[in-house]
Amino acid sequence: MKDKKILLYAGTTEGRKLASYLGRRGVRLHVCVATAYGESLLPEEKNITVTHDRMDSGQMGEFMRVFEPDYVIDATHPYAKEVTKNLKSACEVMQVPYLRLVRGSEETKESICVENMDEAIKYLEKTEGNILVTTGSKELESYTRLTDYESRVYARVLSIGQVAVNCEELGFSGRHLICMQGPFSTEMNRAMLKEYDIAYMVTKESGLAGGYPQKCQAALETGVKMVVIGRPEEEEGMNFEEMSKFLQKELELDNHWKVTLVGIGAGARDQVTLEAKRCCQEAELLIGAGRMIEAVAEVGQTIYEAYRPDEIISYIKENPEYENVTIALSGDTGFYSGAKKILELTKDDPQIETKVVPGVSSIIYFASKLGVTWEDAALVSLHGRKENLMAVIKENKKVFALVSNAEEIRQILTKMTEYGMGEVTVRIGTELSYKNEEIQTGTARSLLHYKGENLAVLYIENESGGESPVIPAIPDDTFVRGDVPMTKEEVRSISIAKLKIKKDAVVYDVGAGTGSISVEAAMVATQGNVYAIEQKVEAQELIRENARRMHVDNLHVIEGMAPEALEELPAPDCVFIGGSKGKLYEILDAIRKKNPFVRVVLNAISLETMMQVLKYTEENEIEEAEVIQVAVSRAKKVGSYHMMNGQNPIYVISFTSRPAKNEADPENEDDFVLEEINLDEVEPEDMTGDMAGDIVEDITKVISVGDLTPEKIREEMEESE
Repeated sequence: MKDKKILLYAGTTEGRKLASYLGRRGVRLHVCVATAYGESLLPEEKNITVTHDRMDSGQMGEFMRVFEPDYVIDATHPYAKEVTKNLKSACEVMQVPYLRLVRGSEETKESICVENMDEAIKYLEKTEGNILVTTGSKELESYTRLTDYESRVYARVLSIGQVAVNCEELGFSGRHLICMQGPFSTEMNRAMLKEYDIAYMVTKESGLAGGYPQKCQAALETGVKMVVIGRPEEEEGMNFEEMSKFLQKELELDNHWKVTLVGIGAGARDQVTLEAKRCCQEAELLIGAGRMIEAVAEVGQTIYEAYRPDEIISYIKENPEYENVTIALSGDTGFYSGAKKILELTKDDPQIETKVVPGVSSIIYFASKLGVTWEDAALVSLHGRKENLMAVIKENKKVFALVSNAEEIRQILTKMTEYGMGEVTVRIGTELSYKNEEIQTGTARSLLHYKGENLAVLYIENESGGESPVIPAIPDDTFVRGDVPMTKEEVRSISIAKLKIKKDAVVYDVGAGTGSISVEAAMVATQGNVYAIEQKVEAQELIRENARRMHVDNLHVIEGMAPEALEELPAPDCVFIGGSKGKLYEILDAIRKKNPFVRVVLNAISLETMMQVLKYTEENEIEEAEVIQVAVSRAKKVGSYHMMNGQNPIYVISFTSRPAKNEADPENEDDFVLEEINLDEVEPEDMTGDMAGDIVEDITKVISVGDLTPEKIREEMEESE
């Protein structure tokens, strides 16, 4: 930055804005204002000095001689003709470059134009109704010439003590004296016009910085007639944008932007949050797509229509005069929004400081209109994106989707029908939050020939969604095992599939061992809970360690033995039994009492256990009992060859319980109980070779079933080898 000094005469909003612009860039600046109040409005920067003494041409020249400015900038009010005349004269004498900062002129609409104050008073004298005067306190005395001025006129003046005193001396007090600092928004002007039942508003054509467009808009919306006192002849000079660009180039100023990314909600103006509205109103530059701008732009505000992030950033950097920039984005900034790309483009740029203001997304708005929750729904967007929507619908009961056009909607509905989801409920929301908002409800099949607006939100409610679980199939060596037996991955994968676990299921793993079944069940029941029931302390610690390794926080270790350990647990949807310690019937009775429709899967290595389970299902009239045998062989390298090493067959038994028609008769129960072999206590490789005899001896009690005896079991096992 070049080391130059600026002398600024600031009596307007543009002048204060320019002082702030230069002050933040470290320019040595002296600002002259007319009053102490004007001084209080200026930014506090160490490189800015201020005086509030009124000067004539000679005093101005003397100050220039002492301060030695490189430029003198005249930012006084358009009506301060005498100050401008003196300042030009002093600059000419001292041979200092003079720059004029002017306000942009605005067209006068729906108003009565008069040349001066006298004409305004003459016009108003012929009218009836309340008058809001916004021309300042200096000319307020002229209004006392109006008949009944004390009851008709409401004066809006600066909130300065002496000004209020002067107004009261003229007869303006109480509700008729409004002390406030402007400029004012359209909403504020509109509220005042309605509150005081105003018929005429008197103003000067003070440009954008003076809030003139906002006055016009408020008057138009409320039916108030404006009386506009014409401004002086058009001046030559530069507006704020031109002046800041000129100084930026001449002084080689550094640039800095504050960029706010604002989510404006579903679209209609009344859906914009208060914070988002404030950020848009205060922006020096408002950027966004046409529809977004239309929802939030103020009358006369500087806007730039664009939606591509790279184009937006380029425009901001090409226009350093706009330091406070707001980018209006549809919906919410965190949900498939252009904010993501803009933040990526600016994150490493030291010149751009970003802030994010969220909005209400169209999906949230649509959910509220339908009276449904979205916390448990899948949210997707098809705006310029590819999404496997059929899979999302299959895996979820509730889906919200942003769609681009009617043709895309018809394609989705057609595919749903072709994929057997023609009767699934679909609701289509278009023009959400606008006056012509429309919501259509039907099935995918009934809405096939949909003809609606382009942008839309779909809500798809699939009652059978999420019933097809994904089986993790984790390799055995991923688990920590210690000395505790573990169900092998091939058998585990089949067992998990047979359990038919849903996302929100409650699952028991009885005799959990290392917790391999529990972990995989927890990965499927992501919104449910898994209870691993285990008696051995060593195994309990292994389950906890494996749960931490696999990041499953919905797995709970229950210390103890079933069925006693099940008493305080919630009713299960699915139960896997890997070991029962001779209490199989008691466990089955306990879980069926908690849930008569429970899904059960057991693993067995002996015919006795299988027969015991089948007998139980027959006695209790349980249907759909299924038994499959799993025989797995793994290749093992022997020398330069690979040979298959067969493992002992495993029985996977599964059934869905049904309520018993009659209570079981104890007298008719068979007089034998088998203690089944717990698979989590027996490894398949242990069942081969000379180990077969050892496993048979581990069976604590086997009572005859027909011709089957312990000796015959031993013989059959040895023969099978």
